[in-house]
Amino acid sequence: MTLYTSTVITPRRRSRAWAKAAENTAYALGLPIILLVIWGVWSSISPALFFPSPLVIADAFIDTWVGPAFFDDVLPSLGRLAISIVLAIAIGIAAGVVIGLVQWLRELLEPIFEFFRAVPPPVLIPIVAVLLGANDTMKVVVMVAGAVWPVLLNTIEGVRATDSVMTETAHSFAITPAERLRYLVLPSASPRIMTGVRQCLSIALILMVISEMFFSSSGLGYRIVYFQRNYLIAEMWSGIVLLGLIGVLLAVIFGFAERRVLRWYHGIKEVERA
Repeated sequence: MTLYTSTVITPRRRSRAWAKAAENTAYALGLPIILLVIWGVWSSISPALFFPSPLVIADAFIDTWVGPAFFDDVLPSLGRLAISIVLAIAIGIAAGVVIGLVQWLRELLEPIFEFFRAVPPPVLIPIVAVLLGANDTMKVVVMVAGAVWPVLLNTIEGVRATDSVMTETAHSFAITPAERLRYLVLPSASPRIMTGVRQCLSIALILMVISEMFFSSSGLGYRIVYFQRNYLIAEMWSGIVLLGLIGVLLAVIFGFAERRVLRWYHGIKEVERA
């Protein structure tokens, strides 16, 4: 006898889902809209040179970034940012798994990690620029050097926290190291890894701007500094708004990826809360 189960989406359930989505949207957009309204009213009552109204910034945003500047400055910056994030995640996970599994290697490298983690990545810009030149490679190296640490350290801690009983059980069943890594170690460490990836995104975005402020003739960071030095205040604010939108886009992409990667983890948490 075969049993078939299906999920029936009733109108009540559908309306409840729409209401929940509307509530989440209101929470996400409510405060920014209120702040924009306050900013607009305040700038109209007491206009200031360095704080133009949101409408002036919106006009400057369209005039500045919708056109050649998008291809000359925004796309190259986003390309370097994407490459840096991928490299930082790949290097951090690969090195973190190895170091987390090998105890003597972890103990050997821990003092070195503590030293280099404490060095602010922006101070590496002059050194890397001397070694590699003022080019795109320098910017990518600076971003990777700063963004790799959250992924690396969280991966190490996640691998170390693998349940010892499950590890011994895997040994008892003679599971191969590759299978243990794929089905036990990485899933166990994935919540911490995703936490490191979340921190990696924000650090990479910050370092993208800082690296482009020095030894550069293009990019978002360069354009913002150029506008500031030439007293193009509305254009400068439009660049800051664009950086904020890029940050929101990264957060949305990360949230989508996290829900798919950690679907099992969030399911367990929901069961525990229930």
